[in-house]
Amino acid sequence: MPDTLKLSELIGSLSYALDLTEGQPVGHCVRSCWIGVHIGRHLGLADDALWELYYAILLKDLGCSSNAARISELYLADDRLFKQDFKLVGDSLPQMLGFLFSHTGRHAGWADRLRSILNVLRNGKKMADELIHTRCHRGADIARQLRFNENVARGIQSLDEHWDGSGRPLGAAGDAIPLNARIALLSQVIDVFHVTGGREAAVAETQRRAGGWFDPALVRTFAEGPARDEAFWRTLESDDIDAAVFALEPACHHMTVDEDYLDDIAEGFGLVVDSKSPFTAGHSQRVAHYADAIARDMGLDDSRRRWLRRGALLHDVGKLGVSNTILDKPGKLDPEEWVAVQRHAVHTREILSRIGLFHELADVSAAHHERLDGKGYPLGLSAPDIALETRIITTADIFDAINAERPYHPETPVPETLDIMRKNVGSAIDPDCLAALEGVLRREGLLD
Repeated sequence: MPDTLKLSELIGSLSYALDLTEGQPVGHCVRSCWIGVHIGRHLGLADDALWELYYAILLKDLGCSSNAARISELYLADDRLFKQDFKLVGDSLPQMLGFLFSHTGRHAGWADRLRSILNVLRNGKKMADELIHTRCHRGADIARQLRFNENVARGIQSLDEHWDGSGRPLGAAGDAIPLNARIALLSQVIDVFHVTGGREAAVAETQRRAGGWFDPALVRTFAEGPARDEAFWRTLESDDIDAAVFALEPACHHMTVDEDYLDDIAEGFGLVVDSKSPFTAGHSQRVAHYADAIARDMGLDDSRRRWLRRGALLHDVGKLGVSNTILDKPGKLDPEEWVAVQRHAVHTREILSRIGLFHELADVSAAHHERLDGKGYPLGLSAPDIALETRIITTADIFDAINAERPYHPETPVPETLDIMRKNVGSAIDPDCLAALEGVLRREGLLD
């Protein structure tokens, strides 16, 4: 399977998960890559440098999930809407204050909102430093785990630096900012303003921020090159942008997508998912571990178990599209919030099915909230239509969801967790999968 899978297709398709956590229209990272690589070409960058730029932009938002919970906590805001709207804000004080007043605690009670606004006014710089530092360093670390070199990692780490030194996390200025980061920042702003206001708005915003956020030479390169090319804009605005970007990858630097690398990529994106909430730290890894162990005890062969483990690592990738105001809510969800949570299974399927060879995996992973009695979601499948692999992931997922601490309950001891699960055997949980899980827990010393 890996021999026919291109790295550009795999990373480009998974970048749609990063668009979710940033609240951006689908394809933001892909479109930003199209823009940035064309700027790099007009600069005359060598193929090796273009390859590094290509992946620095596709993966620029790798660390974005890591500050989502903190944004919701500090600003009493929907992290996805907060991030989405913030990308339209410049660096003028009136704009910044207007944004913060309009977005901080707007759905909270007046006393909580006032406390939050006062906290922002007193500690705004410290808060922003913390959020961006977390995002940038986390993203760079995951890029390294995904086997990308330091030029790619540093491009991600320095994404929020500004040409005039007003950015973060280090306050670097001018040529001290890696070129990949300078192009990535320019490219993402072009895409945001192009999507919201069209070509003229995108070009105008680059001119307005030249010398401030942006390297003036790069702004000129864009204005004199891609911005004047009708074919560039036409492809950017077309439904074929994915294929165009996948074909744009420079062929000079070949990375083989073998089985081991697929495992690393699944683990890396599992880390992105688990970073979304402090209550899900390690969840994807634990679900993958238990799913693999259950599958072994149920007789699945090594190849199928490896395939299943990737599906378990990525089963919750769609949760990147759910606000932390919902994911971390300690009380009962209202009907609208419950619909938003259920939508994560649809997001999971949409993201994974973008990868041609992942179609079966997409169905198996996305169905982990289906029930044997037909009362699950998103499709309401019943027992005959739920694959064994899905039943295994479901069992592992339910075990960890009950056993681990969550906003709505403390950590539950293993025997009590299993007692709760037994009440759902035959309706939500496959009895053979639960029996296999109990065997795994005994073998690992977690159950007498």
